Amino acid sequence: MLEELRKIPKAELHIHIEGSLEPELLFSIAERNKIELPYKSIDEVRQLYQFHNLQSFLDIYYQATNVLKLKKDFYELTYSYLERVHRDGVCHVEIFFDPQSHTSRGVLFSDVIEGIHEALEQGKKDFNISYFIIMSFLRHLSEEDALEILEQSLPYKHLIKAVGLDSSEQGNPPSKFKTVFSKCKDLGFLTVAHAGEEGPPEYIWEALNLLNVSRIDHGVRSIEDKKLIEQIIENKIPLTVCPLSNIKLKVYEDLKQHHIKELFDLGVRVTINSDDPAYFGGYILENYIQCKNSLGFTFKDLCKISKYSIEASFLSQVEKDRLLTEIDEVESSYLI
Repeated sequence: MLEELRKIPKAELHIHIEGSLEPELLFSIAERNKIELPYKSIDEVRQLYQFHNLQSFLDIYYQATNVLKLKKDFYELTYSYLERVHRDGVCHVEIFFDPQSHTSRGVLFSDVIEGIHEALEQGKKDFNISYFIIMSFLRHLSEEDALEILEQSLPYKHLIKAVGLDSSEQGNPPSKFKTVFSKCKDLGFLTVAHAGEEGPPEYIWEALNLLNVSRIDHGVRSIEDKKLIEQIIENKIPLTVCPLSNIKLKVYEDLKQHHIKELFDLGVRVTINSDDPAYFGGYILENYIQCKNSLGFTFKDLCKISKYSIEASFLSQVEKDRLLTEIDEVESSYLI
């Protein structure tokens, strides 16, 4: 079954590129940039990956990103991720990056975006993985800060498909960023937003009604609001769910308690993603495997979820149709 799951063409729609910084690469880049880490070994770093909530993860996550300073670092980070997920059957990625966590340290916006973009271009040639880049605003910072980074991004607008909203959710509702998202829409950016991971269902309503997003990142707490579920199903709003992330950050204590299967059975367009795989113990294929093993998803179900990921992507309809046909072929060959 592992090889069959690997063969399913998948789109990863919820991946923070900074969250794919494996400890080995962390140490390598730190040494190259002459940055002294507060950890003695790779094993010590991995032992710290025991989180009790989102904030406990973010504290370590932001500390690790401090080693990323040069265009070469962002290139290496991104290419390493693509090399890894190519083996998981990923055919398309829509990558989040957090420019504010870098420019606030004096890193040039140009080095961040160009390093990521050049790696994605090389990955397209080497692994046949198509891509889009999503610039995320950090919700624990002010909207003024978001507007400032938006201005910095405009010379690179042709490289950025959409904007998103991430970081500490509690106490930072989507409504806080209504103005900047409106401006982004006017500029022609597509919009997505993290909502309903730790935050309440009301945050999902705000993301849909005030930010006018085309999909919700996480969104698992939508299960608590029957009207919201009806709206999501009726309008075919995709949820980019990250099962292993939700367990690692204690959104659920155990994968068997996760609501993704319930949402799927109701008709919600859930997709499976890895979020920050270096920290959460699994890239996208591992998330598929564990959902199958713990929640009873069939191979046919997982093919359907993969189709949802293609349909929820920002690819053209022609590209979507090609990949959907490929999924049908994999499914048919397995079921024969």
